[in-house]
Amino acid sequence: MKRLLQATLVLGFASSPAAAAELTVLTAGDQNMVDYINEYLGPLFEKENPGNTVRVVGTGPGDAGSQKIVERFDAQNKAGVAKWDADIAVAHEKFIGPMITGGYLEAYRDKIPTGKMVTRANADMALGTKVTGYVMPMFNSQTAIAYNPALIANPPKSYAELAAWAKANPKQFGYNGIKGGASGVSFVMGWVYAFGDGDAGKLMNGPFDEAETKKWDKAFTSLRDFTKNATLTPGNAGTLDLLSRGEIAMGPVWVDMFYSWQASGQLPPTFKLVLPAPGMPGQPMHYVIPAKSPNKELAEKFVALATSPKVQAEGIVKRFNWYPGIDAQHVKAELDDATWNKLFTDVKPEDLANYGKPFPIAPYNNAILEAYERQATN
Repeated sequence: MKRLLQATLVLGFASSPAAAAELTVLTAGDQNMVDYINEYLGPLFEKENPGNTVRVVGTGPGDAGSQKIVERFDAQNKAGVAKWDADIAVAHEKFIGPMITGGYLEAYRDKIPTGKMVTRANADMALGTKVTGYVMPMFNSQTAIAYNPALIANPPKSYAELAAWAKANPKQFGYNGIKGGASGVSFVMGWVYAFGDGDAGKLMNGPFDEAETKKWDKAFTSLRDFTKNATLTPGNAGTLDLLSRGEIAMGPVWVDMFYSWQASGQLPPTFKLVLPAPGMPGQPMHYVIPAKSPNKELAEKFVALATSPKVQAEGIVKRFNWYPGIDAQHVKAELDDATWNKLFTDVKPEDLANYGKPFPIAPYNNAILEAYERQATN
């Protein structure tokens, strides 16, 4: 009996998940980011990895949420903590550079199978910092120009064509300047990429050179004239609202907001999008793994699942109308035709690859916003 009991205990320990762990995921962003992991991604991971659990901690929306993650890593690093209290973090690209500079992140991308499915440049450079290997994009949010095809049969395919169209159609283009939403900011950055006399690649990738900021005068002079012919909207939602009411025919929007408005009936289903050359900025949210994650291998499995074609299709595209973090061609087989056609008919994967740009690095970004206030609004 004693031997039987011992054998039972041994078998019990052998069959129990001895390596079971609780994965802690920190995520910046709105509540929908927390809900996504709590309600979809976490349970899916737990099902595929029995005995392990996922705990998500929301750090808050916007830049402040990502800043809290940096501060958390910084505090534990300074305290000499051997194993940190997080296994994975989801942060805005703006904060990845400081994390790498601080030595806070694991270079893990080449260790997971989905690492080879990433093609966009923002997975290699994040606002001037080389991040290759350290990040996997959770999703890509992108701006584009929304338009009413009943009023515009052949939309402008470039900023140059757009400028000519707006001149011929006063007040029919609307954007929010740089106030109340980043769709207008993105449009302004794209304008400088298109019409600035300097090197747009340097604006996106650095290094910062004060002399580069002196090469935008013509761009802002033309933007001032353009804005006089445009309708200024009260923000991201304001642009969509004016479009829906027919007060403007065209304007820059966030793609996910555009499709969400269509899904809710706030925007006619016939409205379309175009991403003009040479491009407009968007931004990803990145999965990173702390250098002192208590469960690195399990964390890698989590990110591999989160960036797999099936999860990117179901979780990222279908649930949120975001563009996938991996190349969309890998996701296509996992999507029904209706979903694919909705998200990729107007702005195709090759358009994203060619014209989906990062925002400028911080010093250029700030300089452009200051120059806009000084030169384009007077």
